[in-house]
Amino acid sequence: MKIGDQVRFLSEAGGGRVSGFQGKNIVLVEDEDGFEIPMQMQEVVVVGNETYDKGTTNTTENNKPTTTSTSRAREQDEPEEKPTTFKPKPLERREGERLNLYLSFLPDNIKEFSTTDFESYFVNDSNYYMQISLLCAESASWRLRFCGVVEPNSKLFVEAFERSQLNDLERLCVQVIAWKQDKPFALKPALTTELRLNLTKFYKMHVFHPNEFFNEPNWTEDIIRDDKPVRSVFADAEQVKEALNS
Repeated sequence: MKIGDQVRFLSEAGGGRVSGFQGKNIVLVEDEDGFEIPMQMQEVVVVGNETYDKGTTNTTENNKPTTTSTSRAREQDEPEEKPTTFKPKPLERREGERLNLYLSFLPDNIKEFSTTDFESYFVNDSNYYMQISLLCAESASWRLRFCGVVEPNSKLFVEAFERSQLNDLERLCVQVIAWKQDKPFALKPALTTELRLNLTKFYKMHVFHPNEFFNEPNWTEDIIRDDKPVRSVFADAEQVKEALNS
């Protein structure tokens, strides 16, 4: 087994390309999303020209991979491959011991910005797993919009939405529980933070630009920074006027 070999996992579905080794018994397997997965050497086997998606094996030209958590939310007869790329980081980093969580918005077509739809992703820039609940306000109540687990140093697709749905995103709440698997870790408190999105930014192309997480133009909001929730509140002109007159 050498770097560049295509391998598949024996104990679970999936596989990828060998990108390196850790010690004598661990092989790093890079999947189609660019993430490096550490595996015991006895748990992988070198294969021929097979392609893999997370949780799906494609061994013939007629088989197509099923939609995964980081795929586009809307299925198409002939899926178009989206070049969205999260820039992977090492599996364990010293600075990753602090929780950092972001919510990113990516336009489907930056060239038609005035009419394009959008996709959203949670970005976990830490060494912890995160159970995330995303809620949106409905009058005096809340409605669950998304719930899922995002792995360490990775991203998780949330949803695709149209411009006509932007008003649903103005007031959000994010709840987070963090942990590590199969190893000791520093206990992190459960976190809850509310934020108001400035929806006018969805109409300003200059707000969207590549960053350390995505190669594509995106708008990224801080949710948790260095273990502390970031409370983001946008006040319009009428709210400021009322506050000054009170």
